[in-house]
Amino acid sequence: MNTITREFCMTINGKPVLTEQTVPVINPANETVIAQAPKASRNDLNEAVKAARAAFSTWSALSIAERTAKLETFSDAIQQHRDELANLFTAEMGRPINGGFGSYMEIDSACHWCKVIAKNRLPREIIEENDSHTIEKYYTPLGVAGLIVPWNFPVLLAMWKIAPALLAGNTIVVKPSPYTPLTTLRIGEIARDIFPAGVFNVITGENELGQWMTEHPDINKISFTGSTATGKKVLQSASVNLKRVTLELGGNDAAIVLEDADVKEVVPKLFWAAFSNTAQICVASKRLYVHQKIYDEFLAELIQYAKTIPIGDGMNPATLIGPVQNKMQYEKVKALIEDAKSTGTNIVCGGIVEDKPGYFIPITIVDNPPEDARVVTEEAFGPVLPVIKYSNYDEVITKANNTDYGLAGSVWGKDLNLARSIAERLETGTVWINEAHILLPNVPFGGHKQSGIGVENSIEGLKEYTNTKTIMIKKK
Repeated sequence: MNTITREFCMTINGKPVLTEQTVPVINPANETVIAQAPKASRNDLNEAVKAARAAFSTWSALSIAERTAKLETFSDAIQQHRDELANLFTAEMGRPINGGFGSYMEIDSACHWCKVIAKNRLPREIIEENDSHTIEKYYTPLGVAGLIVPWNFPVLLAMWKIAPALLAGNTIVVKPSPYTPLTTLRIGEIARDIFPAGVFNVITGENELGQWMTEHPDINKISFTGSTATGKKVLQSASVNLKRVTLELGGNDAAIVLEDADVKEVVPKLFWAAFSNTAQICVASKRLYVHQKIYDEFLAELIQYAKTIPIGDGMNPATLIGPVQNKMQYEKVKALIEDAKSTGTNIVCGGIVEDKPGYFIPITIVDNPPEDARVVTEEAFGPVLPVIKYSNYDEVITKANNTDYGLAGSVWGKDLNLARSIAERLETGTVWINEAHILLPNVPFGGHKQSGIGVENSIEGLKEYTNTKTIMIKKK
């Protein structure tokens, strides 16, 4: 896609807002600037929060059925702009427009999430009812929610936050990543015609904007998805006034392949578990442990399969893997590959980054690196996969858990009892058996250890946007 000629505006108090300064948005497939996004000032943030605060009393007073109806209308409106949004998404994100994790999937999934979450209800629970007392528990909205969204799934992960926050009765200020702001800004435009002024605000800017949000005295809740390092800073900033915080952070997910696994069947599944979205998924399989009895066969099949996958511009219908989304991440992944080379690690696929336009890195597979290698201990968030040999299950469980992260993991094999017993010993929020990346709006998702605080999705995720309130009535 060439330069986009239209203006992109923030949404504050139901109105379009431009700024004096802008942030260039780069197409990662060719490194060209395709548009300029507004760069919010601190005053712009204050205006957005002020509008959200003013709209809160009216929005929270609506019945939950009325809020559900608004969210369903919002989902339908996004779907009506599906083609436009998918093309815009690929231009700024680089992801292939088609395919299992393509841009159309992102838009469709966000719409589906919105409608499913909109049907959730938080019950009023009678804890005790007798002649002397009635004790009732229920949930109330927090106020203004600041939603900070990452660049790797900018539409879907925004909806993970938008839908429950609004359904619970909060008003919102959404901040997309400066790398991928355009689709979210366009969705903010769509929201203007659906939600009352001030309920749904979208502002864009660079990293300082996120810090301003986390420190803001009139924002009651921060939901942040991003790196663990930044998540720690968010938690520190939010502690100034004890904001409620949900953090979905990094991962270094292990996939464990049992000795009875069908190699030809699981290799394609594990390839995509590792490399979908150019491996820019928080729950991507980032360490692949394979039993020594099938290791050589598995590695050969994986390399052969990897060589069949076309990499290129996401606008090309034949492309299955696109570029790394931004230059900063591209340089990090390149540095990880160079470190592997310098330490004598055996790279058996890829590893050579061509000097050409676009943030393209080949599918890179590393053969049995040591456990202390950077490609094992660090989250690459790019197409670099260590495949590691193991000999017994206690050993591999210890290795899989030997990380500060605990987001997700997977186990692959025919013996489901064995797979289940291993899954129960993995220190992660989610474990899949013979599948990966199955995330559903009615299933809670969150990390253990330094992979996050709180959960998203399901009733449990909805509760994250509320206060628990108890009323006790003495009758006699």
